[in-house]
Amino acid sequence: MRIPALYMRGGTSKGVFFRASDLPSNPAERDALLLRIVGSPDPYGQQMDGMGGGSSSTSKVALLSSSQRPGHLVDYLFGAVAIDRPLIDWSGSCGNLAAAVAPAAIALGIVQVAPDGLSRVPIWQANLGKTIVAHVPMCGGEAVERGDFVLDGVACPSAEVKLEFLDPGGGEDGGAAGALFPTGRVLDSLAVPGLGSAQATLIDAGNPLAIVEANALGLNGTEPRHEINTNTALLQRAEQWRAAAAVAMGLASSIEQATRGRPATPRLAFVASAQCYMASDGRRIDPSAIDFIARTFSMGTLHHAMTGSGAIALAAAAAVPGTVVERMLGAARTAVRFGHTSGVTAVAAQAENESGGWRIRRIELSRSARVLMEGWVRVP
Repeated sequence: MRIPALYMRGGTSKGVFFRASDLPSNPAERDALLLRIVGSPDPYGQQMDGMGGGSSSTSKVALLSSSQRPGHLVDYLFGAVAIDRPLIDWSGSCGNLAAAVAPAAIALGIVQVAPDGLSRVPIWQANLGKTIVAHVPMCGGEAVERGDFVLDGVACPSAEVKLEFLDPGGGEDGGAAGALFPTGRVLDSLAVPGLGSAQATLIDAGNPLAIVEANALGLNGTEPRHEINTNTALLQRAEQWRAAAAVAMGLASSIEQATRGRPATPRLAFVASAQCYMASDGRRIDPSAIDFIARTFSMGTLHHAMTGSGAIALAAAAAVPGTVVERMLGAARTAVRFGHTSGVTAVAAQAENESGGWRIRRIELSRSARVLMEGWVRVP
């Protein structure tokens, strides 16, 4: 069997992109096929017999279709593929791969845009029921890929793809529907049996995210990625905090259920004050270059850079008084720069305090994207 597909980098992630119509309409059959394509489950953790790369950043699929929703051109359904078990988590989105959606839709013939100039492509994020607007540079009928935009976590510069995440607060899946803060509070006391409690901001913007201070995990925030990802006990504790947040946000009925059936969302982030540290490429990140430090766990391990949806939620939290992030900054900010494992990310939020509470009107984030391979994936 062979199926038309694109293998693409979007932001600091990679994934296999399909036309939804080229896959089985039955969800169980579709998921079984996608698992085989990506190479999961793999007890060796490498996905050697598939398109996955053995990490949460490279074990992803995206299904695209022409949008029937007014004002949108393409529907984007994202799947986070577990590496060690037969599971695809469809509960959230990928903000990094979002940068590749419009270029992929153009390349696959799903979307028609002007052959030259900057094209505005409205995307319906089907997992969350939200709108993303991508601004894609075009030349000769193709998305431009060469450029001088540098994205920390990606080795080569590329053309900039500007993304607008419109009204990203609150999702359709679980929790308090449409609520930026599912618990109704900007600051919660999150309790984990056997580990104690810590102050946390439980926010749903881009994806559900639980934000705690680094010291809640016994960290200072500057630890190298390999140091955290080789500490099995620490990863287990982080998962307990994440799963407890899932229960508190109404996304899972128990810690066990969250770990077993919903590994992708919510994610867990920890933050620390701005300080000097070494990025994974050996660069020294000076405190003057950032407003704070942030790290995010993704599918059980520390992300090598920063999830796009994590950047969205962190920016939203920075704009609202009383959150863990705002308290660390000392004042609400509409534009922030935070240091992560691979460098620095800048993101801006437009927030409004309405009668019913805080609302995030828009998050702006720049990424880049590139087609790595096009053709067909083969399935035995």
